[in-house]
Amino acid sequence: MLRQKNVLTDLTDEGNEIDDLVAGLDAAGWEKATPAEGWTIAHQIAHLTMVFALAEKAAADAPAFEAHVAGLGPSFDAAVQRGLLPYLADGPDKLLERWRSQRAATERALSALEPGHIVPWLVRPIPAAVLAAAGMMETFAHGQDVADALGVRRTYTDRVFHIAQFVVTTWEFGYQSRELAPPETGFGFRLTAPSGEVWELGAADAPERVEGPAADLCLLATRRRHRADLALTATGPEADRWLDLAQAYRGPAGPGRRPGQFAAPA
Repeated sequence: MLRQKNVLTDLTDEGNEIDDLVAGLDAAGWEKATPAEGWTIAHQIAHLTMVFALAEKAAADAPAFEAHVAGLGPSFDAAVQRGLLPYLADGPDKLLERWRSQRAATERALSALEPGHIVPWLVRPIPAAVLAAAGMMETFAHGQDVADALGVRRTYTDRVFHIAQFVVTTWEFGYQSRELAPPETGFGFRLTAPSGEVWELGAADAPERVEGPAADLCLLATRRRHRADLALTATGPEADRWLDLAQAYRGPAGPGRRPGQFAAPA
């Protein structure tokens, strides 16, 4: 049985790790290009601040969240780029201050809810604990871009449990974002935590399975590493196909990372 893990505490710790990466940067550091084409470190932190602001609305004021989302327009990419502008205009010092204050406000809003309380979100309503896990996924993904831009090799912890569980829950997203029909049943996942603990997730009796390091699954599904640079294996043709499609978010998949771009498993 999996031991219980506090997603809100881990969300705070994940954010603190990324904060440590950017806190001492000068203006040139904030303008450093990241592996996401066209995005600097400032873009990454602006995006996280924007997403956390949305999560605070979802947790604290559902009608305001729904009104905001209704006004985003039909283009997901355009809405993201437009949403970044007010944060990028602030400059590094103000952006860092807003990132910190927004994280704290979002964590307060989530902590005021029971884990199972249903809140609105971008794809469908979800429990508050799952929204916190989605925040973990975003922080992990964009934090990885920051670390890669700075040449920092991250040391992963068992906090990735929440992200791995979120990936398993949203396994269909990669198909849906490409307008492909997913298989009728999902996959089983046997994942090794950074601590060495083994996590069995997904469909326990599924004939098709994915195995390997939990952190690698998180890197794959956030599209921060190509499968060729990770130690994940698939049993079954559809599970193997899924390793090419996996993503833990809706919307365009984007180009992802090239094979060999990060040749050693992270």
